[in-house]
Amino acid sequence: MPSMNLQLYLDRVGVSGSVRPDLDTFRRVHRAHAEALTYENLDVQLGVPVTRDARASFDKIVRRGRGGWCYEMNGLLGWALEEIGFDVTRLAGAVMRDAFGDAMTGNHLVLLVRLEGKTLIGDVGFGDGLIEPVPLEEGATNGNPFDCRLERLSGGWWRYHNDPRTGGPSFDFNPDVADEGLLESLCQFLQRDPASPFVQNAVVQRWKDGAHWSLRGRVLRVLTPACEEKSLVASAEEYVGTLKSAFNLDLPAAASLWPKICARHEEFFADKDPLNEAPAMSVDDVRAAFARRE
Repeated sequence: MPSMNLQLYLDRVGVSGSVRPDLDTFRRVHRAHAEALTYENLDVQLGVPVTRDARASFDKIVRRGRGGWCYEMNGLLGWALEEIGFDVTRLAGAVMRDAFGDAMTGNHLVLLVRLEGKTLIGDVGFGDGLIEPVPLEEGATNGNPFDCRLERLSGGWWRYHNDPRTGGPSFDFNPDVADEGLLESLCQFLQRDPASPFVQNAVVQRWKDGAHWSLRGRVLRVLTPACEEKSLVASAEEYVGTLKSAFNLDLPAAASLWPKICARHEEFFADKDPLNEAPAMSVDDVRAAFARRE
Protein backbone atom coordinates (compact mmCIF):
# COMPACT_ATOMS: atom_id res chain seq x y z
CA MET A 1 0.00 0.00 0.00
CA PRO A 2 1.32 3.52 -0.79
CA SER A 3 2.34 5.73 2.09
CA MET A 4 -0.34 7.76 3.87
CA ASN A 5 -0.26 11.55 3.98
CA LEU A 6 0.25 11.22 7.71
CA GLN A 7 0.34 14.95 8.43
CA LEU A 8 -3.08 15.41 6.83
CA TYR A 9 -4.48 12.67 9.09
CA LEU A 10 -2.86 14.19 12.18
CA ASP A 11 -4.27 17.60 11.27
CA ARG A 12 -7.74 16.07 10.83
CA VAL A 13 -7.73 14.51 14.30
CA GLY A 14 -5.95 17.44 15.94
CA VAL A 15 -2.61 15.90 16.93
CA SER A 16 0.25 18.39 17.12
CA GLY A 17 3.90 17.86 17.94
CA SER A 18 6.15 14.97 17.03
CA VAL A 19 4.92 11.39 16.84
CA ARG A 20 6.94 8.23 17.35
CA PRO A 21 6.13 4.57 18.12
CA ASP A 22 5.83 4.94 21.88
CA LEU A 23 3.03 4.68 24.43
CA ASP A 24 2.50 8.43 24.75
CA THR A 25 1.98 8.81 21.01
CA PHE A 26 -0.37 5.83 20.86
CA ARG A 27 -2.50 7.33 23.61
CA ARG A 28 -2.50 10.81 22.06
CA VAL A 29 -3.41 9.64 18.58
CA HIS A 30 -6.05 7.15 19.79
CA ARG A 31 -7.76 9.73 22.03
CA ALA A 32 -7.61 12.43 19.37
CA HIS A 33 -9.18 10.13 16.77
CA ALA A 34 -11.90 8.99 19.19
CA GLU A 35 -12.82 12.55 20.14
CA ALA A 36 -12.46 14.26 16.75
CA LEU A 37 -14.16 11.80 14.41
CA THR A 38 -17.72 10.51 14.26
CA TYR A 39 -18.86 6.90 14.17
CA GLU A 40 -21.58 6.60 11.51
CA ASN A 41 -23.12 4.06 9.17
CA LEU A 42 -24.88 6.52 6.86
CA ASP A 43 -23.26 5.23 3.67
CA VAL A 44 -24.70 1.81 4.45
CA GLN A 45 -28.09 3.46 4.95
CA LEU A 46 -27.75 5.35 1.67
CA GLY A 47 -26.73 2.25 -0.26
CA VAL A 48 -23.21 3.52 -0.95
CA PRO A 49 -20.76 0.58 -1.02
CA VAL A 50 -18.25 0.59 1.84
CA THR A 51 -14.82 -0.95 1.48
CA ARG A 52 -12.14 -1.99 3.96
CA ASP A 53 -9.50 -0.35 1.77
CA ALA A 54 -7.82 2.13 4.13
CA ARG A 55 -7.10 4.46 1.21
CA ALA A 56 -10.83 4.83 0.61
CA SER A 57 -11.38 5.43 4.33
CA PHE A 58 -8.67 8.10 4.28
CA ASP A 59 -10.36 9.89 1.38
CA LYS A 60 -13.79 9.68 3.01
CA ILE A 61 -12.86 10.54 6.60
CA VAL A 62 -9.80 12.76 6.23
CA ARG A 63 -10.34 14.54 2.92
CA ARG A 64 -14.16 14.66 2.81
CA GLY A 65 -14.84 15.22 6.51
CA ARG A 66 -17.01 12.17 7.09
CA GLY A 67 -16.93 9.48 9.75
CA GLY A 68 -17.29 5.73 9.38
CA TRP A 69 -18.10 2.40 10.99
CA CYS A 70 -15.62 0.02 12.61
CA TYR A 71 -13.99 -1.29 9.43
CA GLU A 72 -13.29 2.27 8.29
CA MET A 73 -12.46 3.94 11.61
CA ASN A 74 -10.15 1.23 12.92
CA GLY A 75 -8.79 0.58 9.45
CA LEU A 76 -7.76 4.22 9.18
CA LEU A 77 -6.28 4.32 12.69
CA GLY A 78 -4.37 1.09 12.08
CA TRP A 79 -2.84 2.49 8.89
CA ALA A 80 -1.83 5.72 10.63
CA LEU A 81 -0.22 3.81 13.49
CA GLU A 82 1.75 1.69 11.02
CA GLU A 83 2.93 4.83 9.25
CA ILE A 84 4.22 6.12 12.59
CA GLY A 85 6.07 2.84 13.12
CA PHE A 86 3.80 0.75 15.37
CA ASP A 87 3.42 -3.04 15.10
CA VAL A 88 -0.31 -3.43 14.36
CA THR A 89 -2.42 -6.59 13.96
CA ARG A 90 -6.03 -6.42 12.78
CA LEU A 91 -8.16 -8.83 14.79
CA ALA A 92 -11.52 -10.30 13.79
CA GLY A 93 -13.68 -9.21 16.73
CA ALA A 94 -17.11 -10.55 17.61
CA VAL A 95 -19.92 -8.33 18.90
CA MET A 96 -22.65 -10.35 20.68
CA ARG A 97 -20.55 -13.52 20.67
CA ASP A 98 -21.85 -14.08 24.20
CA ALA A 99 -25.33 -14.59 22.71
CA PHE A 100 -24.60 -16.19 19.32
CA GLY A 101 -21.18 -17.81 19.55
CA ASP A 102 -18.32 -17.88 17.08
CA ALA A 103 -20.56 -17.12 14.09
CA MET A 104 -20.19 -13.46 15.10
CA THR A 105 -16.43 -13.49 14.53
CA GLY A 106 -15.48 -10.83 12.01
CA ASN A 107 -18.43 -8.48 12.62
CA HIS A 108 -16.05 -6.05 14.32
CA LEU A 109 -12.47 -4.95 13.62
CA VAL A 110 -10.15 -4.59 16.64
CA LEU A 111 -6.53 -3.41 16.67
CA LEU A 112 -3.78 -5.16 18.62
CA VAL A 113 -0.52 -3.24 19.11
CA ARG A 114 2.71 -4.72 20.48
CA LEU A 115 4.77 -2.00 22.06
CA GLU A 116 7.66 -1.82 24.50
CA GLY A 117 7.19 -5.44 25.55
CA LYS A 118 3.45 -5.00 26.13
CA THR A 119 0.32 -5.87 24.19
CA LEU A 120 -2.40 -3.21 23.94
CA ILE A 121 -5.84 -3.05 22.36
CA GLY A 122 -6.98 -0.06 20.32
CA ASP A 123 -10.53 0.50 19.09
CA VAL A 124 -12.10 3.72 17.82
CA GLY A 125 -14.80 1.85 15.88
CA PHE A 126 -17.26 0.74 18.56
CA GLY A 127 -18.88 4.15 18.77
CA ASP A 128 -19.07 4.40 22.54
CA GLY A 129 -16.18 2.21 23.68
CA LEU A 130 -12.51 2.96 24.16
CA ILE A 131 -11.15 6.50 24.22
CA GLU A 132 -7.60 5.46 24.99
CA PRO A 133 -5.92 2.10 24.29
CA VAL A 134 -5.92 -0.49 27.05
CA PRO A 135 -3.31 -3.06 28.04
CA LEU A 136 -4.34 -6.64 27.40
CA GLU A 137 -4.83 -7.38 31.09
CA GLU A 138 -7.71 -8.68 33.20
CA GLY A 139 -9.84 -5.78 34.46
CA ALA A 140 -8.05 -3.13 32.40
CA THR A 141 -9.95 0.12 31.81
CA ASN A 142 -9.24 3.27 29.79
CA GLY A 143 -10.07 6.97 29.48
CA ASN A 144 -13.76 6.25 28.92
CA PRO A 145 -15.61 7.94 31.83
CA PHE A 146 -18.13 5.10 32.00
CA ASP A 147 -17.94 1.63 33.54
CA CYS A 148 -15.97 -0.64 31.20
CA ARG A 149 -13.35 -3.37 31.56
CA LEU A 150 -11.57 -6.32 29.94
CA GLU A 151 -12.29 -9.91 30.97
CA ARG A 152 -10.19 -12.96 30.13
CA LEU A 153 -12.28 -15.85 28.77
CA SER A 154 -11.39 -19.44 27.95
CA GLY A 155 -9.73 -20.58 24.74
CA GLY A 156 -7.61 -17.46 24.33
CA TRP A 157 -10.61 -15.14 24.02
CA TRP A 158 -11.12 -11.79 25.75
CA ARG A 159 -14.29 -9.74 26.28
CA TYR A 160 -14.57 -5.97 26.39
CA HIS A 161 -17.51 -5.06 28.65
CA ASN A 162 -19.07 -1.71 27.84
CA ASP A 163 -21.15 0.37 30.23
CA PRO A 164 -24.69 -1.14 30.26
CA ARG A 165 -26.18 2.29 29.50
CA THR A 166 -24.39 2.50 26.15
CA GLY A 167 -25.34 1.02 22.80
CA GLY A 168 -23.16 -2.07 22.46
CA PRO A 169 -22.84 -4.25 25.59
CA SER A 170 -19.67 -6.14 24.67
CA PHE A 171 -17.40 -7.55 22.03
CA ASP A 172 -14.98 -10.48 22.10
CA PHE A 173 -11.60 -10.88 20.44
CA ASN A 174 -8.80 -13.40 20.31
CA PRO A 175 -5.20 -12.28 19.71
CA ASP A 176 -4.73 -15.38 17.54
CA VAL A 177 -7.74 -14.67 15.29
CA ALA A 178 -6.56 -12.19 12.66
CA ASP A 179 -8.46 -13.29 9.57
CA GLU A 180 -8.51 -10.64 6.82
CA GLY A 181 -10.76 -12.79 4.64
CA LEU A 182 -13.33 -13.15 7.41
CA LEU A 183 -13.28 -9.42 8.10
CA GLU A 184 -13.86 -8.70 4.42
CA SER A 185 -16.69 -11.23 4.20
CA LEU A 186 -18.51 -9.78 7.20
CA CYS A 187 -17.95 -6.20 6.03
CA GLN A 188 -19.76 -7.03 2.79
CA PHE A 189 -22.47 -9.11 4.44
CA LEU A 190 -23.37 -6.53 7.10
CA GLN A 191 -23.87 -3.74 4.57
CA ARG A 192 -25.98 -5.82 2.16
CA ASP A 193 -28.22 -8.19 4.11
CA PRO A 194 -31.69 -6.63 4.62
CA ALA A 195 -31.86 -7.87 8.23
CA SER A 196 -28.42 -6.56 9.15
CA PRO A 197 -28.69 -4.10 12.06
CA PHE A 198 -26.51 -1.71 10.06
CA VAL A 199 -29.01 -1.79 7.20
CA GLN A 200 -31.98 -1.54 9.57
CA ASN A 201 -30.79 1.33 11.77
CA ALA A 202 -29.15 4.71 11.16
CA VAL A 203 -26.59 5.23 13.94
CA VAL A 204 -24.32 8.23 14.53
CA GLN A 205 -22.13 8.61 17.64
CA ARG A 206 -19.28 10.72 18.98
CA TRP A 207 -17.49 11.83 22.12
CA LYS A 208 -17.98 15.55 22.74
CA ASP A 209 -17.37 17.81 25.74
CA GLY A 210 -16.85 14.89 28.10
CA ALA A 211 -20.15 13.25 27.09
CA HIS A 212 -21.23 10.57 24.65
CA TRP A 213 -23.59 11.87 21.95
CA SER A 214 -25.65 9.47 19.87
CA LEU A 215 -28.32 9.78 17.21
CA ARG A 216 -30.10 6.47 16.70
CA GLY A 217 -32.90 6.98 14.25
CA ARG A 218 -34.88 9.97 15.53
CA VAL A 219 -33.56 9.94 19.10
CA LEU A 220 -30.72 12.26 20.07
CA ARG A 221 -29.13 11.28 23.37
CA VAL A 222 -26.42 12.96 25.42
CA LEU A 223 -25.01 10.67 28.12
CA THR A 224 -22.63 11.55 30.94
CA PRO A 225 -21.72 9.48 34.00
CA ALA A 226 -24.16 11.62 36.00
CA CYS A 227 -27.15 12.12 33.71
CA GLU A 228 -28.89 11.44 30.43
CA GLU A 229 -30.79 13.80 28.14
CA LYS A 230 -32.94 12.76 25.19
CA SER A 231 -34.81 14.65 22.50
CA LEU A 232 -36.77 13.61 19.43
CA VAL A 233 -35.80 14.88 15.98
CA ALA A 234 -38.94 16.17 14.30
CA SER A 235 -38.17 16.49 10.58
CA ALA A 236 -35.74 15.66 7.79
CA GLU A 237 -34.44 19.22 7.92
CA GLU A 238 -33.76 18.94 11.65
CA TYR A 239 -32.10 15.56 11.12
CA VAL A 240 -29.64 16.97 8.59
CA GLY A 241 -29.08 20.01 10.80
CA THR A 242 -28.37 17.82 13.83
CA LEU A 243 -25.84 15.80 11.87
CA LYS A 244 -24.02 19.02 11.08
CA SER A 245 -24.29 20.86 14.40
CA ALA A 246 -23.79 17.95 16.81
CA PHE A 247 -21.71 15.50 14.77
CA ASN A 248 -19.79 17.67 12.27
CA LEU A 249 -21.31 15.80 9.32
CA ASP A 250 -22.36 17.93 6.36
CA LEU A 251 -24.52 15.41 4.50
CA PRO A 252 -27.65 16.85 2.84
CA ALA A 253 -28.28 13.48 1.17
CA ALA A 254 -29.22 12.08 4.59
CA ALA A 255 -32.60 13.83 4.25
CA SER A 256 -33.62 11.01 1.91
CA LEU A 257 -33.36 8.59 4.85
CA TRP A 258 -36.10 10.33 6.84
CA PRO A 259 -39.08 8.16 5.71
CA LYS A 260 -37.13 4.99 6.54
CA ILE A 261 -36.02 6.40 9.90
CA CYS A 262 -39.60 7.31 10.83
CA ALA A 263 -40.92 3.91 9.76
CA ARG A 264 -38.28 2.14 11.82
CA HIS A 265 -39.09 4.30 14.84
CA GLU A 266 -42.79 3.52 14.51
CA GLU A 267 -42.05 -0.20 14.12
CA PHE A 268 -40.19 -0.26 17.41
CA PHE A 269 -42.08 2.26 19.48
CA ALA A 270 -45.70 2.56 18.41
CA ASP A 271 -47.79 3.15 21.56
CA LYS A 272 -44.60 3.38 23.65
CA ASP A 273 -42.36 6.15 24.94
CA PRO A 274 -41.38 8.14 21.81
CA LEU A 275 -37.96 8.89 23.33
CA ASN A 276 -37.00 5.24 23.34
CA GLU A 277 -34.39 4.40 20.73
CA ALA A 278 -33.83 1.39 18.52
CA PRO A 279 -30.87 -0.67 19.71
CA ALA A 280 -27.79 -0.47 17.53
CA MET A 281 -27.74 -4.28 17.27
CA SER A 282 -30.95 -5.93 18.38
CA VAL A 283 -30.98 -9.66 19.12
CA ASP A 284 -33.77 -10.25 16.61
CA ASP A 285 -31.95 -8.39 13.82
CA VAL A 286 -28.73 -10.29 14.40
CA ARG A 287 -30.48 -13.66 14.62
CA ALA A 288 -32.38 -13.07 11.37
CA ALA A 289 -29.35 -11.84 9.47
CA PHE A 290 -26.94 -14.57 10.51
CA ALA A 291 -29.51 -17.33 10.06
CA ARG A 292 -29.46 -16.57 6.33
CA ARG A 293 -25.67 -16.49 6.24
CA GLU A 294 -25.27 -20.01 7.62
